[in-house]
Amino acid sequence: MLETLPQTEHLYLNRELSSLDFTNRILELAKDPAVPLLERAKFLSIFASNMDDFFMVRVAGLKRQLQAGLVSRSPDGLTAREQLGAIAAKAAPMAAEHARLFSEEIVPELAEAGIKLLRWNDLEPSQRDDMDLMFQERVFPVLTPLAVDSSHPFPYISNLSLNLAVLVRNPGTGRTSFARVKVPPLLPRFIKVSEETAFTPVEDVIAAHLAQLFPGMEVVEHHAFRVTRNADLDVEDDGAEDLLQALEEGLRKQRFSPAVRLEIETSMPPHVLDLLRRELQIEPQDVHTLPGPLDLSRLWDLYSLERPDLKDEQFQPITHPALAASSAEDSAPDLFAILRERDVLLHHPYESFRTSFQSFIEQAATDPDVLAIKQTLYRTSGESPIVDALIEAAQAGKQVVVLVEIKARSDELANINWARTLERAGCHVVYGLIGLKTHCKLCLVVREEGARVNRYVHIGTGNYNPKTARAYEDLGLLTSDPDLGADVSDIFNYLTGYSQQTQYRSLIVAPHGMREWVMRMIEREADNSRSGKRARIEMKVNNLVDPKIINGLYAASEAGVDIDLVVRGICALRPGVAGLSENITVRSILGRYLEHSRIFFFCNDGGEEIYIGSADMMERNLDRRVEALVKIKTPELKEELKTLLHLALRDNTWSWILSPDGAWERSTPSNGEDGAELQKEMMKRAMQRV
Repeated sequence: MLETLPQTEHLYLNRELSSLDFTNRILELAKDPAVPLLERAKFLSIFASNMDDFFMVRVAGLKRQLQAGLVSRSPDGLTAREQLGAIAAKAAPMAAEHARLFSEEIVPELAEAGIKLLRWNDLEPSQRDDMDLMFQERVFPVLTPLAVDSSHPFPYISNLSLNLAVLVRNPGTGRTSFARVKVPPLLPRFIKVSEETAFTPVEDVIAAHLAQLFPGMEVVEHHAFRVTRNADLDVEDDGAEDLLQALEEGLRKQRFSPAVRLEIETSMPPHVLDLLRRELQIEPQDVHTLPGPLDLSRLWDLYSLERPDLKDEQFQPITHPALAASSAEDSAPDLFAILRERDVLLHHPYESFRTSFQSFIEQAATDPDVLAIKQTLYRTSGESPIVDALIEAAQAGKQVVVLVEIKARSDELANINWARTLERAGCHVVYGLIGLKTHCKLCLVVREEGARVNRYVHIGTGNYNPKTARAYEDLGLLTSDPDLGADVSDIFNYLTGYSQQTQYRSLIVAPHGMREWVMRMIEREADNSRSGKRARIEMKVNNLVDPKIINGLYAASEAGVDIDLVVRGICALRPGVAGLSENITVRSILGRYLEHSRIFFFCNDGGEEIYIGSADMMERNLDRRVEALVKIKTPELKEELKTLLHLALRDNTWSWILSPDGAWERSTPSNGEDGAELQKEMMKRAMQRV
């Protein structure tokens, strides 16, 4: 067994600060002049959304620890109060740089490209006339000014809403009063000006017409502000139907959760800020003062403009060669016949989700020989062909079982609605296990074929979401392997019934043994290295946080194992530390697609083993979620994954490299080589396969 390393603070990087580092790398993409202009605007939007999520969940969680009087420390030795202080020191400059980049670089460059973002004072008189008409017709009817006085308490400010703080004066009494005007989220974030490719922030349009909202009063001043609230639901899941009701109640209560951040424009004077801070119970360090406009998460609205010259070159996913019809005249291929002959490894978005998994589930829904379909749903799209296929299958009399994870953060309400839609259609809907989230991506199709009943399986790293399948990099395995079919059947029995199954033939399943399996695999490589055998570990994950797994990797490094890690997001491991992790490298790859797949490679003295699945190396994934990893057995599919890892780990592949002190630095190709982008290389290889 590996010697357990002491969990002292010098061993780990802080999880929360590493999360901010990831968001900062997104900001670096927005700065990159080599990135097309609207793509840079898109990265600004992603940065803003990530910061919103970070404050709603991570900062909110730390504040709850403080309020509860908890004195526990993070693995790197910081108290909740110390972490909040470090976050404030790091997040404020990031937010300021984000605002500066937008106003000083992106806006001027968009203007040069013919897309103008104009504040109200920049509009021509004729443009203001057009805005006057538009305000009367579309904006004024949906606005509701709310006064604050002895008979009107301070209004509730909803999470992430954009608002105007307005001071008005009664000309008769000279008394000044406060009012709040909410910018309805149903309005466009940037309103198109006339017929030009010019836009102005919606709050500017509202602010210019405040006199119409307060007739007979004098508008003294107005200032935009935005509030972020705790969005981490705390729900007791006591049972299936009780859980559904409890979650709905939790969502209602969430609207009134504590505020954790207040964003204000630099123009806001102290007397208005003091009022907001007092009413919202916000501490000074939780106030972010920024140049307007606030809320740039909706820059996606601009990204939708038809300007291909300002975006990445469009890539059309290919149909996996094994699943393609032999000619244009052929009907859709028989996917079950194909899977009886071979396993198929899918790589999205380079290979089409629509012509692979979606076709698989749609074919299963209409095939008269299919007896049952069982599937997990963690997140899916608004208009979901996957849900449509499951409903069609149920209406055709097939046994359809769907595990809908209604506790999926930010998708709780959508998943509740999907669950009820599926139930009404005749599907058997379950919500998972008490105390666990079901995060594994599994689909099982049971088909009668002559005298036999065969099982077909899809196991993936990404959600069954056609929309994100075009934007997230993910892997999936389609197979008719009998052992995998039996394993997936057992998992569904565990999820839907009273099965106590914890042992599986081919799958590695959390929380029943995945942590122990990962440690055994790491220990085996360490033992091989000590014995003079070949040893190597490569992992590609979204996050690496779990202290025990990190300790295992440290010990393997000291045993001489070369360990290369590709960690997209959060990494608490310190690589390259003499006497601790000098054989470990960590890099992060970001690009037009969100790197989302998880791959685990172990050399095993030449008897190479490689796995894909849904789990990251975090305590929540290993101990509090149902996750699944699958071993890739087919030699040619193993080679595909090894090639992917090789390309990701090349010295000349553009990436960020993690230093022992926790700093991330953009890689520089060595030996005069040209830099290569992993995602462009994968697009090229996909097209070559056509």
